[in-house]
Amino acid sequence: MSTVAPYPVEHIRFPLMPPVPWTRVAVRRTHLELRSAAELVPARLPDEVPELVLRRPISPAEYLALYTTVGEQWLWRDRLVWTDEELQRYLSSPDVYVWNPKVRGADAGYFELKQHADRSVELMYFGLAPAFIGRGLGGWLLTRAAEEALALGAPRVTLNTCTLDAPQALPNYLARGFRIVSEDQYLLDIPDRTTEQSLPAPSERRSFIQG
Repeated sequence: MSTVAPYPVEHIRFPLMPPVPWTRVAVRRTHLELRSAAELVPARLPDEVPELVLRRPISPAEYLALYTTVGEQWLWRDRLVWTDEELQRYLSSPDVYVWNPKVRGADAGYFELKQHADRSVELMYFGLAPAFIGRGLGGWLLTRAAEEALALGAPRVTLNTCTLDAPQALPNYLARGFRIVSEDQYLLDIPDRTTEQSLPAPSERRSFIQG
């Protein structure tokens, strides 16, 4: 059973400071988990199965290239405020795994796993590059993410998604056997997406945030 915290829980401003129009939106965040391999419902194989590559080692620049390619349209921003040194420390952790599907050499997306002290594994980020959305890869990639997490001996695999994410995200998680454990709500100030020309490129945005 899911629980919904009183609305609003918090008010967050998107960490992007250039002078662009802002829109305040209500966001619902959903927390899910998968407790065993028996609960996983594998997706069918895509017509062309990508090569899945563990990116270890991976540099901050290589990581951010994946992060912005996949997350730009969904307003991912948390990693943009990290310095290269912070990112390097994080990516060098033996508990962090960045997996990258490739289709004929092209980056089709990525997923990021982090194992916690209790051995549970969190799916930190997951998504496809824009050119590969709608090609039947999402279910397969989520299946592989869950399999890799469980292979680490995780007693449970956790993740969260929100209403800013792709509309296919939550249905995909539920279809693979993840169960909703809780929900919360918050207000978020984001750049006005109706004025695309006002948004800086990801590299410029990160430079601005870091000062």
